Amino acid sequence: MWELVKAGGWPMLPLILLGLVALAIIIERLWSLRRVEVMPPRLGEEVRNWAARGELEPAHIESLRRNSPLGALLAAALDVRHRPRELIRERLEDTGRHLVHRMERFLSALGTIASAGPLLGLLGTVIGMIQMFLGILDHGLGDVNQLAGGIGKALVCTATGMIVAVPSLVFHRYFRSRIAGYVIEMEEQATALLDALERAPGAARPAAARPAQRPAPAAPVRG
Repeated sequence: MWELVKAGGWPMLPLILLGLVALAIIIERLWSLRRVEVMPPRLGEEVRNWAARGELEPAHIESLRRNSPLGALLAAALDVRHRPRELIRERLEDTGRHLVHRMERFLSALGTIASAGPLLGLLGTVIGMIQMFLGILDHGLGDVNQLAGGIGKALVCTATGMIVAVPSLVFHRYFRSRIAGYVIEMEEQATALLDALERAPGAARPAAARPAQRPAPAAPVRG
């Protein structure tokens, strides 16, 4: 292994570093994006039961906000539960954008590694080929077997770049797809909570507009 690293030259060092960073990101995101961490089971049903029983104390809401991303989204709806449904939806959309940004943490770096790995590997191969042909220019062709071995060593960087890039790209797409699925399920839970709030006893609803009353006709003047 060490011989392959030495054959690849200095571009192997950043490639190995990128591989370690990608591995760390993949492990961290696999742990953070577990379903039990993002959408704890039966949490939405429990919050809807709170709304039905009127047990929406500030301590409950604050505990819910710290529970998980789904809890933070539902807590945002409960903070403005006495406002019209349209305003609650606006609050949910704002909170949802922040939650998605938090769940997509480090994914941009993982995508960059997936794109930069093959390019850096190709750069190492090109540098190795240039050095090999400069050696041929100075010392002649020499042994053909030695020339073939030099080409094989130069291709080590390309292979290493692909080894780093392929898993990074696969997990980047996987995490993005997983987050998109979570977002859809969280939207369903938020909609169900809004329906439960409207059915809850004593729920505040915007007053309906009353028709303007016509002024009473003036009494006829008798001559």
